[in-house]
Amino acid sequence: MSRKYFGTDGIRGLVGVSPITPDFILRLAHAVGRVLKKSHKRPLVLIGKDTRISGYMLESALESGFNSAGVDVLLLGPIPTPGVAYLTRAQRASLGVVISASHNPYHDNGIKFFSAAGTKLDDAWELEVEQALEEAPVWVDSVMLGKAKRLDDAAGRYIEFCKSTFSNDLSLKGLKIVVDAAHGAAHLIAPKVFHELGAEVIAIGCSPDGLNINKEVGATHPQALVNTVLEHHADIGIALDGDADRLQIVDASGRLYNGDELLYLMAVDRLALGEKVPGVVGTLMTNIAIENALNAKGLELIRAKVGDRYVLEELHKRGWLLGGESSGHLLALDKHSTGDGLVSALQVLQACARTGQNLQELLNGVSLCPQVMINVKLKPGNNWQDNQNFMQEITKAEKLLKGTGRLLIRPSGTEPLLRIMVESSLEGQAQQIAEHLSELVGA
Repeated sequence: MSRKYFGTDGIRGLVGVSPITPDFILRLAHAVGRVLKKSHKRPLVLIGKDTRISGYMLESALESGFNSAGVDVLLLGPIPTPGVAYLTRAQRASLGVVISASHNPYHDNGIKFFSAAGTKLDDAWELEVEQALEEAPVWVDSVMLGKAKRLDDAAGRYIEFCKSTFSNDLSLKGLKIVVDAAHGAAHLIAPKVFHELGAEVIAIGCSPDGLNINKEVGATHPQALVNTVLEHHADIGIALDGDADRLQIVDASGRLYNGDELLYLMAVDRLALGEKVPGVVGTLMTNIAIENALNAKGLELIRAKVGDRYVLEELHKRGWLLGGESSGHLLALDKHSTGDGLVSALQVLQACARTGQNLQELLNGVSLCPQVMINVKLKPGNNWQDNQNFMQEITKAEKLLKGTGRLLIRPSGTEPLLRIMVESSLEGQAQQIAEHLSELVGA
């Protein structure tokens, strides 16, 4: 049975257009509340949000929907998505709810959920909620209505949690760090975390107005970080996205390091500490150079489908701890139950502080293969798999790339697009092959 509302990361869309409307969100919370009451006598739900202007409206709708089903609510205010996951576990709550559309612009918003253990919920739970949405609401009697209150020190509790993931024997003293919070959920939290660990902090992207989240700042627009690092002669720059579960890092020279490189660094640092690292989970997009570098260290790389949800599923399946995506969603399950931009940044900084080396030195000898991605818009009725000429050229390209790179072709799950990704260690080869294939299928 397919899901009608839930995507790979909750429910997301344009505010004011179904399903991101207050009436639907109220019904959603009521349905979730009814599902919760099957296993919890008096459920408690935590609600956090990012800085989008629509967060106020959707927060009120969620609160009303949960209360109408007899569910108590604890409001956290603006706080990173992984902060909600942590506090759900710490407060022994039944469920955590986040109002955010992550790295999307302000006019989008969404709802995502965490279990009592601070983990993403499975497809079966989402299907049960969707089934409850089809049923008529059942309002509880007044005496059974849920109550709502605010957790005033939510940010402070999460700051202390983040700091606890950094070694007590190390500090960030002597480092000048630029922190870009994308005008999002970590705008008050992120600068304090690094400052309280000893760093001199220069904050950008920390002045939200409800409309500027992710606008020309943050992990998806790292040029602002690069410019500020160079301007202030900082040692390092850290950029988060709107809900602070994604990370990009820039060194003193302005060189940007993506999630693949940071994941490799985290794995190798644990090996250097003598910790057991049986393997690492990446995605279909993880650069082949990282796979080769991990293999050279005796570590296996398993590729999951694109999406941190699928990386997490693979980690749980294998009992492994480290995984992530090129985009900067990184998972260190010995530190947190979900991807956390701040915690991941601290793992990277910890490796630098422990070794006395910068990122370039730590990644010496690891050079990413040039990777070219072309999105081809498919015309209606264009079934690319029936295009014999295209399929034959794919086979030829794979033979050409054997030993030097790889080819990945996958349709978008949300748009009529075919994504063609080519990696090659030979200069110009990736671009040439990607352009040739895109011309064939787009014709």
